Amino acid sequence: MGKIVSIGGGSIGFRRKPQTTSIDKEIIRLSGKKKPKVLFVPTAFHDSAEYVEAFHNHYEKRLGCEVRSLLLHDAKYTPLELRTLILGSDIIYVGGGNTLKMMKKWREFGVDKLLQEAFKKDIVLCGLSAGSICWYQQGNSDSWRDHNKKAPLILVRGLGLVNAVGCPHYDTEGDRKPFLKKMMKNHPGVAIAFDNCAAFEIVGDWYRVITSAKGVGCYKVYWKQGKYYCEKIVQKKEFKSLSELLQK
Repeated sequence: MGKIVSIGGGSIGFRRKPQTTSIDKEIIRLSGKKKPKVLFVPTAFHDSAEYVEAFHNHYEKRLGCEVRSLLLHDAKYTPLELRTLILGSDIIYVGGGNTLKMMKKWREFGVDKLLQEAFKKDIVLCGLSAGSICWYQQGNSDSWRDHNKKAPLILVRGLGLVNAVGCPHYDTEGDRKPFLKKMMKNHPGVAIAFDNCAAFEIVGDWYRVITSAKGVGCYKVYWKQGKYYCEKIVQKKEFKSLSELLQK
């Protein structure tokens, strides 16, 4: 069936107070387990020990999950260890950071293939920022800005589990909207953009928007017959057809 929760941004307690707790509780509910095994993947933030500690504090101490971390920088995992760690999880949460470097590292270790397999096993795949867009065909990313703060945003190839372009931080980073508009002009498909503290939840061919703050949301972005559209997706408790949403 496949389960994905893409969070546009917000804190899980890393360097500030938690901002996405109600979304995180929905992720746990979606796993169907009272105490799910959560795998944290901080590859995009270079396996920061501080980030790992913050995640453990939030998902383990506050939310009562069993948390492990997948650390790929300077890693010494065997293929069997990687497979067991990833496919033995109920939830896989990917942290924010540099999407381009993360995808390269995943492909180096074969993590991309294992995550695609996890999707087929109905393991909940989720995350914020880089961890929100990696599930899509492509993601609107600021990965070039590690070395040049003035570098343009780019499209980074993701895992292709969702047939769309993903865009995080839509409400908080001023250049996301104009760059996404420009990127989509010659793109045949649709983009889904997420505000901070807003998440796009997918279960099979069904979706809904969930939020942890007032006034935020998700948007369908596309061009059709030379005209640009940015439509806020109606937030309801009921799920709606994803295949219909992704049509122009």
